[in-house]
Amino acid sequence: MAAKVNLNADIAEGFGAYDIGNDAAMMDIVKSANVACGMHAGDANTMHRLVMLARDKGVSIGAHPGFNDLWGFGRRQIRMSPTELEYLVAYQIGALQGIAAYGGLKVTHLKTHGALSNMACVEADYAMAIGRAIKTIDPTMIFVVLFGSELEKAAQKLELPIAREGFCDRVYADDGMLASRSLPGTVLKDPAKATAQALRFVQQGEVVSINGKVIKAKIDTLCVHGDEATGVVVARGVRDGLEKAGVEIVPLTEMGLSG
Repeated sequence: MAAKVNLNADIAEGFGAYDIGNDAAMMDIVKSANVACGMHAGDANTMHRLVMLARDKGVSIGAHPGFNDLWGFGRRQIRMSPTELEYLVAYQIGALQGIAAYGGLKVTHLKTHGALSNMACVEADYAMAIGRAIKTIDPTMIFVVLFGSELEKAAQKLELPIAREGFCDRVYADDGMLASRSLPGTVLKDPAKATAQALRFVQQGEVVSINGKVIKAKIDTLCVHGDEATGVVVARGVRDGLEKAGVEIVPLTEMGLSG
């Protein structure tokens, strides 16, 4: 059984006067935060508030880039050239790096959001574009990827540090990709079910798909979503369950990751 694992959440996904999720509560639970960078969600003030909270809580921060789709929360597919995508991702990394400087923090990792992530998981040119943006800006930045995806292959080709991610609160398709949110029951809102999935990832290195298929999955980090009404309850349940099983929850920077 793994002695330690990272627990991460997508954070700072409000905008202006609007908040999504309970960032303050989630930051007491997770050890790494994926910060929206102003495209699918977030803005300078929201990012700054999160960065200062991360500094106080000892949470590592990473860029969480998405498509320029505030209206659709980054969950609508947008077609662009790989070069355009590379620059869009680089732009968002830079935005967070600028705000992170106010807290004296380093942007330690990157995890893609929503439709961008889904597309890049299966489209090699998108995955490589994202990886090139990371490598150009900071080749030591950890690339958080879905195991078995094109994102993982891109990280390996570009020799970037890799954190393979499992989702505590999402159901998987038989091919190892995430089952569509449009299908009923594919977001786990019961802390017990999410905890059971997290423990199976960590203890057995596997997850069971929507149709009962057992999928092998070596993971370094577990994601809990904060944008659901049940997000904090689920995240707390997962962390408590892992710690009761003797698993230490640490920032990504303490996972000893390599390519």
